[in-house]
Amino acid sequence: MTGRPVLTLEEVALFERDVTLRMPFRFGVVTLTEAPQLFVRARIRLADGREGWGVAADLLAPKWFDKSPDLSNEDNFEQLRLAVSLAAKAYRAKARPLTAFALYAACAPAFAEAAEAAGLPPLAAGFGTALVDRAILDALLKLEGVSVFDGARRNLFDLNAALTPDLDDFDLDAFLAGLRPAPSIAARHTVGLVDPILPGDLAEADRVNDGLPETLDEVIRDYGVTHFKLKVGGDPDADIDRLIRIAAVLDVLPEYRATLDGNEQYADVDGVLALWERIAAEPALARLREAMLFIEQPIARSHALSRDISSLAALRPVEIDESDGTLGAFVEARALGYAGVSSKSCKGFYKSLLNRARCGKWNAEAGEERFFMSAEDLTTQAGIAVQQDLALATLIGCTHIERNGHHYVNGMASASEAEQAAFLAAHPDLYTRSHGAVRVRIEGGGIGIGSLDAPGLGGGPDPDFGAMRESGEAV
Repeated sequence: MTGRPVLTLEEVALFERDVTLRMPFRFGVVTLTEAPQLFVRARIRLADGREGWGVAADLLAPKWFDKSPDLSNEDNFEQLRLAVSLAAKAYRAKARPLTAFALYAACAPAFAEAAEAAGLPPLAAGFGTALVDRAILDALLKLEGVSVFDGARRNLFDLNAALTPDLDDFDLDAFLAGLRPAPSIAARHTVGLVDPILPGDLAEADRVNDGLPETLDEVIRDYGVTHFKLKVGGDPDADIDRLIRIAAVLDVLPEYRATLDGNEQYADVDGVLALWERIAAEPALARLREAMLFIEQPIARSHALSRDISSLAALRPVEIDESDGTLGAFVEARALGYAGVSSKSCKGFYKSLLNRARCGKWNAEAGEERFFMSAEDLTTQAGIAVQQDLALATLIGCTHIERNGHHYVNGMASASEAEQAAFLAAHPDLYTRSHGAVRVRIEGGGIGIGSLDAPGLGGGPDPDFGAMRESGEAV
């Protein structure tokens, strides 16, 4: 026994509400305009008889977990709903009380078999355990009356190397005890593939005109952001032209940092090398090139891990995102020259912590800060989802995070007035009320997150489940 609390999962209920974007978001092969947000409620029972509920939420984002052109957006939504249902059933089948992480580890084989039988690719399958794990962890932390930061320092969830033998000789308890979250984090603004750069890029008839920023220069003016994530689309001529137009806006800033997101749009490392060589040869991109921190998943996941990419990594660090489908993916990627891996709550809370531990171990062995994690977004919505994602990002030490949900969606407008008011009251540093809705507060390019240090995974009230529709039957 570990001395950590053990639990059983007693009940899982699923809810949804629709989210309509205020402006289209183009990433990879999809232009997103609307999608459901899924909420998971989990009731756990501790060994001492105490019971409590926890919650997790994420957008059912199409064409990211599975980019097959043969599947519709609704097909993608159904994949993710199925993944959550399969995970809930696997966890509910464990009648013996286990620690939170031991439950995840014990269910991994049966869940993986069920997901494979259902035809779910690894990323889509991982969405299921990610949501259920977070809801369980939220319930556990609330019952114990501690924040995720205190819970991590005590390793309340019992993180261990049962599924990651490469960390057998690494002191995970000491690693967790040394994590130091911050009271604020910088927002890294996404520039999507169809986003307008300057006001002249938008005809008046095409503007949303809701008072919120629409073009890149308006975003900088209103939010004061100095960190940016720039999407490229796989066409070198179009990518260079767009980067030049973006750089003309960013270069006005005294200082800025950027990342380049390939979204799997390049076929191989040679194509990305050619793009980078063109960036290096273009005088108008000199400052942007120097500001570039890393390149994110430029090669399609089907063969991103089939060839060494050290030639590209010698020019800029490269990280995996969509290729991070299994607990062993970062280890495999490292051997090919990748130095980083993204953190997203929808890929798994425990996965992010284990990958962060790997960075610590490998950097200690290398004697330098070579390996890294970044915090990336998937149109994470204000409320439970954004709070849990921000808590995880600061827990693993990220000082900036891609945030795009606040830009493409009208804040919490899809939630009831009661829910909006409750979240604003609980997190006045994180949210503000403007233009008719509660939304993420970004001032001077930063997001206040000190209020997340409250009982639960991100703290705060429950969503208004009475204003949502049920999603399938309770498990």
